[in-house]
Amino acid sequence: MTETERSLFGEILDWMLAPLLFVWPLSIAFTHYFANNVANYPYDQALRERVTALSRQLDWPSGKKPLRLPASAQAMLRSDELDNVYFLIQGPGQARPLGDGDLPGVAASLAAEAPTGEILLRDDEYKGQDIRVAYAFYSQHAGGERTLIQVAETTEKRAQLANRIVASVILPQFVIIPLAVLLVWFGLSRGLRPLHRLRHTIEKRDPADLSPIATRRVPEELEPLVEAFNAMLLRMQNNFAVQQRFVADAAHQLRTPLTGLKTQAQLASRENDPAALRHALRQIATGVDRAGRLVNQLLTLARTEASDNSLPHAPLDLALLARQVVEEWVMRALQKNIDLGYEAPGQAMINGNAFLLQELLNNLIDNALSYTPNGGRVTCRVLDTGNTVFLEVEDNGVGITPEQAKLVFERFYRVDDTAGEGSGLGLPIVQEIASQHRARASLQPNPHERGTLARVAFPTWHPPLPPPAPPDDYAELYRQSPPVGS
Repeated sequence: MTETERSLFGEILDWMLAPLLFVWPLSIAFTHYFANNVANYPYDQALRERVTALSRQLDWPSGKKPLRLPASAQAMLRSDELDNVYFLIQGPGQARPLGDGDLPGVAASLAAEAPTGEILLRDDEYKGQDIRVAYAFYSQHAGGERTLIQVAETTEKRAQLANRIVASVILPQFVIIPLAVLLVWFGLSRGLRPLHRLRHTIEKRDPADLSPIATRRVPEELEPLVEAFNAMLLRMQNNFAVQQRFVADAAHQLRTPLTGLKTQAQLASRENDPAALRHALRQIATGVDRAGRLVNQLLTLARTEASDNSLPHAPLDLALLARQVVEEWVMRALQKNIDLGYEAPGQAMINGNAFLLQELLNNLIDNALSYTPNGGRVTCRVLDTGNTVFLEVEDNGVGITPEQAKLVFERFYRVDDTAGEGSGLGLPIVQEIASQHRARASLQPNPHERGTLARVAFPTWHPPLPPPAPPDDYAELYRQSPPVGS
């Protein structure tokens, strides 16, 4: 199975079981360690008691006579059935020690540090066997020479007890761990049910249903996923609405020019007079130009609405961009004998998309030239007041009333259907682009003379402040040095 095909269930199961399989060997090691400690404790106590018993049963003679140990005490030491028990009693001035004379003695360093009468323990080796040794030093008189008593035994009983403890702990785990795996698998299956239910809910939805998914029964962990999915559905719903509106607008608006083209073509096909035929063909060419311009504006409006701030914005000089666009319209203005001017005191920085802003300027200038008669005047200006950049296109054309100014940004609305050749889409395109730049677009009567004034107010772009400069050497030295006389 490839990485992209891996299931969420398997991923979670792996991350839950992998630590368990890693911890299990550690658990066995710790269990074995603590089992040995538990098994050593009672047998160490028994060894201490044997050392104490030997010290009490020793016959401490006066003078330099050797130590004696009753036979009953020796028999007690040899009575262990599993482990071999050894002992060694070495008194001062004693030629032969009592017990097992070849039993390893106590190192000189340990003997020097061992307090009199305190029973100590150590691990050693004797006759190829591991042994546990309890030893103590006793003195018949305070400050006198000391007698060493050692009792040692092999570790068979300890090992058997430790193994029983380990087995009693580990063996149940062979049942508990598979049961835990089953419970984890069952718990994951139950825990992922809301995810499967959400999947079934999405699968059963009608393809045309773009309504948001209810989050009432969705677990808290899945709410961000559902909210992101609902946001995507909302974007799809908006795009779908834009497409439907575009299709409806295109069907409605193209029906009239196409009908006119068909009528002109039928008339041209029946004409025999060359002059009348040329007139019909010119009418067809004009109709094609109008239809093509309408299609371009419909596509521009649909593309602008569908972008929904998806096109990148960057700091740009609106004054420079406006000048470039005005230069492209100079020839058309000259053809209509219109004085097309440009005014900008200097740089005007905003945050925007150059392509969309060119479309905005093209539609404003096109609208002004269309409604300005020959010999008129159109002026494009950019003003920066510090916090707001104003883009204005002023003309002395047919003008507009305050009532009409409230309707001009609606689709296909035209102030005068006979005065120009517009489609009523230019200003709606301007409004849509302005809203995507957090700007306000308006059209009002020209306050200086007859005509109109189109204005778009953009927020000014300010560069981010630079980080504070580090203090100079003298200022830093002054800050770190204490004042004179302190």
